[in-house]
Amino acid sequence: MGTVFSFDVRGGDPRAVEAALASAVAGLHKVNEVFSTYRENSQISRLARGEISVAECDPEVAEVLDLCAEAERLSEGWFSHTYQGQIDPTGLVKGWAAERAARTMMAAGASGVSVNGGGDVQLCGAPGPQRPWRVGVSDPLRPGGLAAVVSAAGADELAVATSGTAERGTHIVDPRTGRSAVTDLVAVTVVAPQLTWADAWATAAFAMGSREGLSWLEQLPDVEALLITAGDEVRCTGGLARRLG
Repeated sequence: MGTVFSFDVRGGDPRAVEAALASAVAGLHKVNEVFSTYRENSQISRLARGEISVAECDPEVAEVLDLCAEAERLSEGWFSHTYQGQIDPTGLVKGWAAERAARTMMAAGASGVSVNGGGDVQLCGAPGPQRPWRVGVSDPLRPGGLAAVVSAAGADELAVATSGTAERGTHIVDPRTGRSAVTDLVAVTVVAPQLTWADAWATAAFAMGSREGLSWLEQLPDVEALLITAGDEVRCTGGLARRLG
């Protein structure tokens, strides 16, 4: 998926956890093989060319495309799983894959799991008694600095996803024009229970711009967000303060 994944796993039987970790890593490699838009022979590339049908793909393809369709519906088209007329679910699949990997580890008996996929993080359980997971949010305008620290205190699961221009430049596409999204934003960080949705919502909100993006995010249940503009203005949803610490 063109990025680095890391695991922080706490508790559980060492042998069971080791086996689950091997399975989770293999699963991430399989996702890359199936969904990569850069591999000519990946199932998603062959599907885009009309060489195979969804029914002929692995079941995960239909699952991800259904999730993409739901994200597109809920965002009123600001999230899209097509690019230049071709199927491209990369705006959602990385978060979905990381979330699935975290659940694999929890199912094996881990008491706490953090899976970081290129800066987007799925948290489950806790790292220790009375110790919540905490995630630093990079400041896009001050390299090496933090814009905020998100705490998972009181949550069985929490995800943190950021979309912006600081790391990869203007890579987010405005689905209504097909060109790079040009807005007043440099970063959108979304906090939600599941990384599948946090990842998709961050992308959609960035394409909307700060005013429309913040208004839309406020309406989503169990979702909080931090938006930073190019003018160094910080905007956030009403309940974000409860997640900082």
